Amino acid sequence: MNNKILIITHTQDSFSLEKVTEFIAQNNFEVIRFDVDLYPLKNQLSTVFENGKWISYLKTEDHKIRLDDISAVWYRRAYNIGTGLKEELETKFFGPAMGEIRHTLFGFMESLDCYSLGKPSVYRRIDSKEEQLKIAHKLGFKIPETCITNDPEEAKKFILEHQNVVGKMQTGFAIYEDGVENVVFTNVIDEESLERLDSLVYCPMQFQKKIEKKKELRITMVGQEVYAFEIDSQQSEDGKTDWRKDGVNLIDKWKKTKIPSSIEQKLLNLLDVYHVDYGAVDMIVSPEDDYYFIEINAAGEFFWLDNLLDDHAISKSIADVLCGKVPRRNNMVLK
Repeated sequence: MNNKILIITHTQDSFSLEKVTEFIAQNNFEVIRFDVDLYPLKNQLSTVFENGKWISYLKTEDHKIRLDDISAVWYRRAYNIGTGLKEELETKFFGPAMGEIRHTLFGFMESLDCYSLGKPSVYRRIDSKEEQLKIAHKLGFKIPETCITNDPEEAKKFILEHQNVVGKMQTGFAIYEDGVENVVFTNVIDEESLERLDSLVYCPMQFQKKIEKKKELRITMVGQEVYAFEIDSQQSEDGKTDWRKDGVNLIDKWKKTKIPSSIEQKLLNLLDVYHVDYGAVDMIVSPEDDYYFIEINAAGEFFWLDNLLDDHAISKSIADVLCGKVPRRNNMVLK
């Protein structure tokens, strides 16, 4: 049996990776790390078909490693692909080269014929907030009244109908100005925002009826394990509408919690629908103790919650899934 686990990430990834790697080693598996920001200038990737066999190699500055005989892959991050390439190529060649680099790299990831904890195509699918909400509704979750539109009239009609409404982007929307990243968080729609709705024709937004919060939940699911944490985000003025706005100050305020078994089962059903073994779900519990599904993140961070657990159970569960030590949703290219 092969005992190599490929982790696809980047050189600046968080230290949560180290804990998962430790648990993988305890399972007597070897970790191969592929930092995509070193591709293609410092890493070379080759796939060859000869004599009826496909063989893939990753060549780093120190090693040449076979990748066609790995037992599992964890596609965690693919940030900063092609770092340094812009300085090496003429401008006219850079865009086309990056297109080919991404096409080759993601094609390789999709084609790996082994168990995969995450894939680019799966991440792209789960990124659809509209499909998430439709699936969650069909599974029996409560979801907020929602309007996704670039039509100012439809948006205004929805906002006036529901009065207390928040607006959010469907992606990790950020504006870069003078080298500073300004992330657009969830915000309450006020009278001033109503007057600016005409700009929707340039960029759609998602509007939802604001759910009053008794607490917010972050639920990390790995395989068949469900790790639920809660926070009283209303204790923070900045984090009342979107806890991420005050995420640094709230990071140690999270605590492990229990959720109803019916909610837990629906969450596992959600993973079944997407046929994945990892997901980080955001939910809101209202003052009436209703549980509202907000979104699922295909590769949502978990390290700050894992650090609140003495046994780093989330990291261990990820390692056990990758090593096939626990039941998992088989997703090999050819089963």
